[in-house]
Amino acid sequence: MLGGGGLVAANVYASASEGGWSGQGSGDAAGASLRSAGMATVDCPDVGARLTDVPEAARGDVDRELAQLDQQIAEAYQRLQQSADALRQDPAAADNSVMNPLKDKRTATLGRIADAIGRAGNRPDQLDALAPCTLRPAEAAPGGESAVPSQSGEGGQGQGQGQNGGTGQGGNGPVAADYADINSVQPNAPKAPPGGTFRTECGVNENGLFNSDNVIVAPGVSNGAHHFHDYVGNQSNTAFASDQDLADARTSCADQGDKSTYYWPVLRLQNGKQERDAGAPGGGTEGNAGQIVTPKEVTLTFVGSPSGKVTEMPRLLRIITGDAKAFVNGPANANASWSCTGFEDRQLKDKYPLCPSGSDVVRSFHFQSCWDGRNADSANHRTHVAFADGQGNCPAGFKAIPQLVQRIVYDVDAPSLDDGGKNTPLFAVDSFPEQQHKPVTDHGDFINVFDEGLMRTMVDCINSGRNCGPGDDGKGDDGKGGTAEPSEEPGGGQNTAEPSATAEPSATAEPERPAEPEKPAESQPAQSEQPAESGRSAGTAPAGQPAQSDPAEAPRVDAGTAPANTTKNQGGTPRRDESSAPATAAAPQVSESAPAQAAAVTTPPPANLEPQAVGNGGLAETGANLWPAALGVLLAASGLVMLLRARRLRY
Repeated sequence: MLGGGGLVAANVYASASEGGWSGQGSGDAAGASLRSAGMATVDCPDVGARLTDVPEAARGDVDRELAQLDQQIAEAYQRLQQSADALRQDPAAADNSVMNPLKDKRTATLGRIADAIGRAGNRPDQLDALAPCTLRPAEAAPGGESAVPSQSGEGGQGQGQGQNGGTGQGGNGPVAADYADINSVQPNAPKAPPGGTFRTECGVNENGLFNSDNVIVAPGVSNGAHHFHDYVGNQSNTAFASDQDLADARTSCADQGDKSTYYWPVLRLQNGKQERDAGAPGGGTEGNAGQIVTPKEVTLTFVGSPSGKVTEMPRLLRIITGDAKAFVNGPANANASWSCTGFEDRQLKDKYPLCPSGSDVVRSFHFQSCWDGRNADSANHRTHVAFADGQGNCPAGFKAIPQLVQRIVYDVDAPSLDDGGKNTPLFAVDSFPEQQHKPVTDHGDFINVFDEGLMRTMVDCINSGRNCGPGDDGKGDDGKGGTAEPSEEPGGGQNTAEPSATAEPSATAEPERPAEPEKPAESQPAQSEQPAESGRSAGTAPAGQPAQSDPAEAPRVDAGTAPANTTKNQGGTPRRDESSAPATAAAPQVSESAPAQAAAVTTPPPANLEPQAVGNGGLAETGANLWPAALGVLLAASGLVMLLRARRLRY
């Protein structure tokens, strides 16, 4: 009886502990501990965004300490993953083993930041209030996605399973709710105003220049970005490059007068491929795993202001657009735009696009177009530049400068979401570990290293309404807002304007489209070992309607998406855009400060993307998992019968 009862208790307890990541049924408490040990988010206040007044003499020390804060978060995230088994048994142990040590390290680093600023000016008060971080379980993270455990059993290097698409190859995203069908997005991008353009051609990083540095945000710090970047243009892009190094560097640009540096997070296919950074910082050790995809096309276009003429950019001007930490920070500085060739009048802000057959993925960045007239950089790398308003007017005291519009095209297939990307792999941008590869974290960086003569040519072309490019000696053409980005893709991919924040999606009316074009044979990206199974088939997207972000609370992040109601190979031929010029749509002003706990991105997953338990609780599965308990019941019953018989014989 004792043996049988013990076997029953042990098996039922074990079954409850394995009750899955959804916390269903009798496994609620255990499910909560699994969630806390799974794809949790380490949410820390963004100190760099608060430091808007750092003396020039202190900026080097402050930047190095800010990079150290990022390193501490990355290490905490890795400790969470490494101690997942222990945290399943005791989720509260995360405070003692991870979160409290992180707070102590941040307190010391914040003290050094305050000291550095104090030596050169006024020491800031209450920086230590930014030391505590919050461990958010996956279900409590912005976006509402729940984790699905990795099925690989190999340190998170395999692809997640199940409908949610799981935790991705690196163990920390993306999930199925991060994708949306471009067919179900209503046109939401305003047409570009007329005006001149200047195009520079710098290749697609076919020579494979990558690193995980960030010379703008973390100069002098190796792996300051904690994710890999693509670089085009300047070829001396490392964390240790000085202004003189950038000026003396080679360039991949066709016009050698442009030595500017253009960089952005790489896009990866989570197909199990081990890239050269698979075991390195910034790569696989921080959840950025899989095959790096070389862009099919990169266009870099500078456009003018709809409200008047532009002035020359200062040499070595640094601009960051978007927020690499938007998943945790909230949407104040987010500026991601995702679309598909032939559909670029439809822009997604917090979703990756599911493109139909014959259409390529497009990510675009519209950089700030107003400059304070004094500084080439600022303490938080944001407040020296700003976005124009809806009429193209700059804030008081700011001057209009040429607006950089980056457009990056990838020949990647819509992932098969119903099997977690097993048939056709998930794609996602690299990110900081705690940002979980969310599309809203996409961002771009630019350092102006144009020579003075070419910058004057750029401004003259734009202000005189000409469209100029490499090889035309600045003469260009006299088109009135003509095409600056020729493309053979359907629709030309020209309309890359920011979407309206209030555009409402529609899943009912599908616009009329011409016959599907034949995809050129040479459209494969310049990359090695393209998986044979990734034929151009659109993955099955989730059904149901994702809730929309409130435009008033979440500017620049509203997806404007309709329900992700895609089916595999769902027709929808690319449609030609009506407008072919790059846009200069206005963006909200950059926030100079953010609350200690920034607002979260609030787009929940569709209703049918509820987290699934490791076992779904079917009768056959339950019987298979509980057979030891059944045996224990028989043993206990047998023991009881024997006890009763013995008692009768005794009396």
